[in-house]
Amino acid sequence: MARVGAAVVFVAVLAAILGPWLAPFEPSTQELALRLEGPNGAHWFGLDELGRDVFARVLLGARISLLVSFVVVGVSATIGIAMGSVAGYFGGRIDEAISRLIDILLAFPGLLLAIALVAVLGPSLTNVVLALSLIGWVGYARLVRGQVLRARELEFVQAARALGATTSRILRRHIIPTTLPAVTVQATLGMGGAILAEAALSFLGLGVQPPTPSWGTMLNYGRGHLLDAPHLTIFPGLAIAILVLGFNFLGDGLRDALDPATRSRT
Repeated sequence: MARVGAAVVFVAVLAAILGPWLAPFEPSTQELALRLEGPNGAHWFGLDELGRDVFARVLLGARISLLVSFVVVGVSATIGIAMGSVAGYFGGRIDEAISRLIDILLAFPGLLLAIALVAVLGPSLTNVVLALSLIGWVGYARLVRGQVLRARELEFVQAARALGATTSRILRRHIIPTTLPAVTVQATLGMGGAILAEAALSFLGLGVQPPTPSWGTMLNYGRGHLLDAPHLTIFPGLAIAILVLGFNFLGDGLRDALDPATRSRT
């Protein structure tokens, strides 16, 4: 299943990169006379309510979804690693303050908090990334804090401290690298969550604004044509489901590969 997930992600990345060359039509080209036409030999995924090619828009929507997921996960993981490392290594009041901040953010449903932030900041792709990053670092911080609490008591860390290594060097060279396998798994699984969150915000009109295609926006437009043109929701919905499953399969495979207990059993 990990190979299947990796293949799905690889195909999605290629589709996002090569989308403008793979699509037989421009995403914004309109054929109003053929609006809501179903899939055929010329338009593989059919046409939407404005006569635009759904296949071309799904390809461009993949670029938006992957861009948001990579940026959100990258920013969230960076902040989470920094906050979790500081909390776990220094402990005391610093750990208490960061832990309480994490608890406060975890008390709110993540998607609802993201909706509130985007509603305040205004709907745009940049604000979606900002909102998802501001709530996404919490899980990484908790994970890294637990890893650092264990790693700071290891013999090689104590030896580096006894030799006079600075705190920044100990964290950078000895402790943080031990957390990267767990963070990698968390980040891979977080990609799927970021894609779903972006689609949900775009579905509500708080994400990517028209005419730029987004899978969530396409689902929102297609819900009014579920009976007469179901292809408007089927194809972007399948794209979301397949890509999220691909990241989940890949994350599960990485977790099995990087888990020492799993390796020892095999």
